[in-house]
Amino acid sequence: MTTTVVCGLLGFIAWQGGAVLGPALFFGDAPAWPAISGQVPVWDGIWPACVGTLVLVLLAASLALPFGLGCGLYLAILAKGRKKAFCSLCINQLAGTPSIVMGLFGFAMILFLRRTFVPGANTCLLLAGVCLAVLILPYIVRATQNAVEAIPLTQRLIGPSLGLTLWQNMVYSILPQASRGILGGVILAVGRAAEDTAVILLTGVVANAGLPRGVLGPFEALPFTIYYLAAEYRSQSELQTGFGACLELLILTALLFVSARWIQRKIENTWY
Repeated sequence: MTTTVVCGLLGFIAWQGGAVLGPALFFGDAPAWPAISGQVPVWDGIWPACVGTLVLVLLAASLALPFGLGCGLYLAILAKGRKKAFCSLCINQLAGTPSIVMGLFGFAMILFLRRTFVPGANTCLLLAGVCLAVLILPYIVRATQNAVEAIPLTQRLIGPSLGLTLWQNMVYSILPQASRGILGGVILAVGRAAEDTAVILLTGVVANAGLPRGVLGPFEALPFTIYYLAAEYRSQSELQTGFGACLELLILTALLFVSARWIQRKIENTWY
């Protein structure tokens, strides 16, 4: 039943959004190549939102991945007793934090910086990326911890028995064996970062901001574009553009998932 509902919803989005797929959906009245290179602003297309979403997801994932891997390895290998229980409690609490609360946290941080150390601080792409990174961090931590703990103890001890240091054992033995499970958590994190609206709504996304000019500037994103068009559309064509943006968000997320699988295979071939 659930599969039928999901397939029906995807089919409806594909039917509505597919009708408007084309250069006009991305670039509006602007010529394609000048719009892609940023020489001409795009006012009626979703190209800036596509680029902003991709940059935002990559920024959030690059910020969250090192901390998530490190924390997950610590919980699985080094943490014991009360330390492990306390860290696990903190991760669980962070995982249960609503995205709107994380957005309010980022907005409050900007207000704090304005009143203290950085009077000119403002919402921006970097702030949105940091807040999203904190939001998706528990997915990577838990995926890493579970993947490492699923490795039999005898296999985890092969490295030390051969004289490898703790760091060498993690890099050359544990991580290759746990890579598939870790990547599953990264994929979930990427999907969460790509679709979230509440966080970016309070931390830097702006309608008609154009292509991102830097991490300290405003940006556009597909989730906000969909929300904005669904709430404020004034014609049927704008509503159709919203469906097209929905379809493009699904396609972009699918491409990110495929890229993650390709990276996993490359890593496995390199390690093995």
